[in-house]
Amino acid sequence: MSALRPLLLLLLPLCPGPGPGPGSEAKVTRSCAETRQVLGARRYSLNLIPSTLISGEHLRVCPQEYTCCSSETEQRLIRDTEATFRGLVEGSGSFLVHSLTARHRKFNEFFQEMLSISQHSLAQLFSHSYGRLYAQHASIFNGLFSQLRDYYAKSGEGLDDILADFWAQLLERAFPLLHPQRRFSPDFLLCLTRLASATDGSLHPFGDSPRRLRLQITRSLVAARAFVQGLETGRNVVREALKVPVSESCSQALMRLVGCPLCRGVPSLLPCRGFCLNVVHGCLSNRGLEPDWDDYLDGLLLLAEKLQGPFSFELATESIGVKVSEGLMYLQENSVKVTEKVFQQCGNPHPISTRHRRAPAPREEVGRPWRPGAEEERPTTAAGTNMQRLVWEFRERLGRARGFWTGLPTTVCGDSRMAVDISQEAAPCWTGTGRGRYLPPVVGSSVAEQLNNPELEVDASGPDLPTRRRRLQLRAATARMKAAALGHDLDRHDDDEDASGSGGGQQYADDWKAGAETLTPLGRPLLPPRREGPGSRGGSSRSNQGRSRSGGASVVFHPQPALILFPSALALLGPR
Repeated sequence: MSALRPLLLLLLPLCPGPGPGPGSEAKVTRSCAETRQVLGARRYSLNLIPSTLISGEHLRVCPQEYTCCSSETEQRLIRDTEATFRGLVEGSGSFLVHSLTARHRKFNEFFQEMLSISQHSLAQLFSHSYGRLYAQHASIFNGLFSQLRDYYAKSGEGLDDILADFWAQLLERAFPLLHPQRRFSPDFLLCLTRLASATDGSLHPFGDSPRRLRLQITRSLVAARAFVQGLETGRNVVREALKVPVSESCSQALMRLVGCPLCRGVPSLLPCRGFCLNVVHGCLSNRGLEPDWDDYLDGLLLLAEKLQGPFSFELATESIGVKVSEGLMYLQENSVKVTEKVFQQCGNPHPISTRHRRAPAPREEVGRPWRPGAEEERPTTAAGTNMQRLVWEFRERLGRARGFWTGLPTTVCGDSRMAVDISQEAAPCWTGTGRGRYLPPVVGSSVAEQLNNPELEVDASGPDLPTRRRRLQLRAATARMKAAALGHDLDRHDDDEDASGSGGGQQYADDWKAGAETLTPLGRPLLPPRREGPGSRGGSSRSNQGRSRSGGASVVFHPQPALILFPSALALLGPR
């Protein structure tokens, strides 16, 4: 045994000693070649990067041990890590901005086009029904649609005033045509419009059509405007919220996470996932939009369902011509009763004596009337879409948006530049000081949890001022959309009972269907009431201020059967 002892002493230096324990970094080489290769590809000056590790006493953020970074290199890496973080945050939310932008554009184009289709349909069918008489008074209807567009664009007056003005102008034009043998002074016409708009509703020259039109178009137009404005608000809020400011503590934590492995000469050593989550949670703390974001999405989806159901914008715009036709029918059928009430309140206008001219014969009906009992597929716009399709696409596109802000740290740390892949989470990784396993717990995103964040100091005062402002914008948009889903316009504070109540939506659909089925063809032209007494002679239709002039010819309403003004009905009209 004593003879073997010298041999054992000779072999002992050749035996390997114990390896580096967990959490320690084995310094196999002191070369900075890998760091120089990575930073050189990023166009860093290689003159500022040493070939071998040097003392790190000059470092401000990374551990002051052996390093490959000069002070200039460290400062540039700090700026680059901030830019990488900002780019990942904005890139993660870019789909959200693009989705909201595209949905806003498509819905806005759809609503605008439905108004144009309704206006065009009314002009086409009224031209076939009333001919030149409609052309002489087309400005009334064009003005109505122009004001509806102004209201939709948030630049016009209230809907009640718009519709009240339209019916007043229509009565002012239609009533003299019922009595072409009389001269109506401006004072009489002013009295007529005041009587028609009286709060007691004693006249009702157009029956219930004005109320039903206001009910239908108000609910749908208010909902459409609130929905499009909500999409626009969400797009702007998300776009601004993704521009995350980086505080000093966040900047230093990002540098320790992503930049310091380069300075230690191990750029291939990826950061630990828990390390990344704590850093990103801290950087995004107080800047998320939860829980207001999910409430905002709920408001959008609720209003979208209303717009394709009880508050259908398609049906509402198509019903404009229906209700106008019904109103004119009512005025014709009740002209004697309406005339008596008007003459009692406003006086008896003076008759005019002109040579009698025969009224033009009614136009022949072209095509066949649309039958409201037949169910037809909802028409598509020129863009080839309809409301059901738009809502379905909208629901599909925004499925990923729910919980976006809560899951944003996980999304950012899913990038290979920020952390090791989740499948390799158990492998050694960069802990902030060296190779090992990240032991601190991953904290949540709430302010109370972030106070225990081991990686950076978080402001405990709550969301900053810009974030609070964005949350308030989301809350305002959500409140407007939820009110619109109940038939309320928060911008106008409309307290009318016809536009209130959660059950109003079903009444809206029933009103439209009832209006469509009760519309029947006119049985006779709109003729003036017969004058009593011998020797009565009809006069030419002439309003006092030239409202119905047609070159001295007698002008009287001679409508053809009233057709429901749907875009699908245009196909039934043949050439004149």
